[in-house]
Amino acid sequence: MDVRTAATGAWILALNLEFAATAREVDNLNKEQPAARTAPFLIQSTTSDRRTQIDEPDDQGAWIPLVCARITFDFQVQLLIPFIIIKPNTNPAIAAVTLLRPLQTRARFSTTTRTMAPPRRALDFVDFVNASPTPYHACATAAARLEKAGFTKIKERDSWNSSLRPGGKYYLTRNGSSIVAFAIGKKWKPGNPVAMIGAHTDSPCLRIKPVSKKNNVGFLQVGVETYGGGIWHSWFDRDLSIAGRVLVKDKDGNFVQKLIKVDKPLLRIPTLAIHLDRSSNFDPNKESELFPIAGLATAELNKGVTTTTTDDSEEDFKPLKAMTERHHPHILDVIASHAEVDTDAVVDFELVLYDVQKSCLGGLNDEFIFSARLDNLNMTYCSVEGLIASVRDDAILDNDSTIRLVTCFDHEEIGSTSAHGANSNLLPAVLRRLASLPGSRDTASDGSYAVVHDGDYESTAYEQTLSRSFLVSADMAHSVHPNYAGKYESSHQPAMNGGTVIKVNANQRYATNSPGIVLLQECARLAAVPLQLFVVRNDSPCGSTIGPMLSAKLGVRTLDLGNPQLSMHSIRETGGSADVEHAVKLFESFYERFGELEEKILVD
Repeated sequence: MDVRTAATGAWILALNLEFAATAREVDNLNKEQPAARTAPFLIQSTTSDRRTQIDEPDDQGAWIPLVCARITFDFQVQLLIPFIIIKPNTNPAIAAVTLLRPLQTRARFSTTTRTMAPPRRALDFVDFVNASPTPYHACATAAARLEKAGFTKIKERDSWNSSLRPGGKYYLTRNGSSIVAFAIGKKWKPGNPVAMIGAHTDSPCLRIKPVSKKNNVGFLQVGVETYGGGIWHSWFDRDLSIAGRVLVKDKDGNFVQKLIKVDKPLLRIPTLAIHLDRSSNFDPNKESELFPIAGLATAELNKGVTTTTTDDSEEDFKPLKAMTERHHPHILDVIASHAEVDTDAVVDFELVLYDVQKSCLGGLNDEFIFSARLDNLNMTYCSVEGLIASVRDDAILDNDSTIRLVTCFDHEEIGSTSAHGANSNLLPAVLRRLASLPGSRDTASDGSYAVVHDGDYESTAYEQTLSRSFLVSADMAHSVHPNYAGKYESSHQPAMNGGTVIKVNANQRYATNSPGIVLLQECARLAAVPLQLFVVRNDSPCGSTIGPMLSAKLGVRTLDLGNPQLSMHSIRETGGSADVEHAVKLFESFYERFGELEEKILVD
């Protein structure tokens, strides 16, 4: 490349510069440019979807002026800093141009940016939440991951003494919507601590009513009931379908549970056109204006209803109306098809509506997660994966004197007072059974805990265990909102992807106190992950979690935390992709380090 060529491509610094070059002129320049060993980058035309490749030179080659790009049409460069650096050994005059090297940008201002690979954990979480439209699915998905990691399923109705072994990993479910998993350190003995993380599997949603069949002005509608405190206007004009569990009668006369998830959009709650209602505030009536449409009445009239007769006298009397009288036959057909049974085999169901739009990563650099049910499947995922990561190597439990436990409850969004909510006996019952296990020195010849002790054997072990244990209540937190920053306390505005948020409230809406902060701060320091602090404004209401409830029920030390998110309780929420990894690493560190750190926090 000679001086004339260099002059032709003289460097230009321009903003919003209209620039044109013909293919013939560009070809002439390109023939003269040296070959380069490069990694290509892209510049996006503003007048076409076509992308133009421009090469970066190797360390020894000349810089190629931007006009050397192959451009066959006019385009506007949004920010353009082209220049030429000629090989310094070609000509002393040209070599002087090397003084401009500090200005080199290698066209980093291209409108098409080169992005980093999406966080692996965030992508895995997206798969988890897409497979989990209901608490039943969330428990099933978590159970599958636990079994893959070597956990064995046990049942509450069975004795555990012959099943559990030092160094073992186990899980159980209650109602199919709450799950508990734990790993027993080989040096565990009665009275030793349990490191616990608690989350919840449910989210605000619309649940199909026991009698859902509705018709109005030619439309088939489905009666639904609100569950939890959802932002219900966000459910309008979304592509909705159904998921949950179905109770079916099998050929042996048993009633079995089947999980279904219909991927096809079946339902929609349409908004009223603005021409018919110009109200500035949209506040729909939850009883009369929240019913989704499922189709047109003519379709059901054409279908008709088919019934199956039976000679079984037990079927003569029906305490409840037939399912086809309570629900649209078309809906029942879809349910039966996905349960892989005949329609007549469907006895009952617990189904909810969900948005078929999948969870995904978004933002310029995939820094966001756009998803339903971030509250609280994000923390369910992170807590389960944190436990799995902490015991990935079985040898880790050889010298562990604690039990590592995660529990994910149903019904948090409606107060937790149910047989499988956090206010039930689920966690206390599990802890009492674990606390009564004899020390590893007393195991039977087969390695199990199947040994008999007298009635006074370590009678205070349960209370000792609780006093030494710690619970992390993991529920999502509020990220600062850029459009409503004034709603947040000025010194406590959690940032997206800034780390898991420790939640503090002087009125015990959260159970956090200083010893807990010290413990989690040490776990985070050892894991090299950031933490943030949050309190609400004095003039703002504050939500609560399972933390204060379990802390009071068990008398166990507790801390509340969660990853920051926007739009909590909307049908479509926003979280940070990097915070998934932050929380998993934090929980892994908590499980691994709690035994040694607990002894150093000297507070009674």
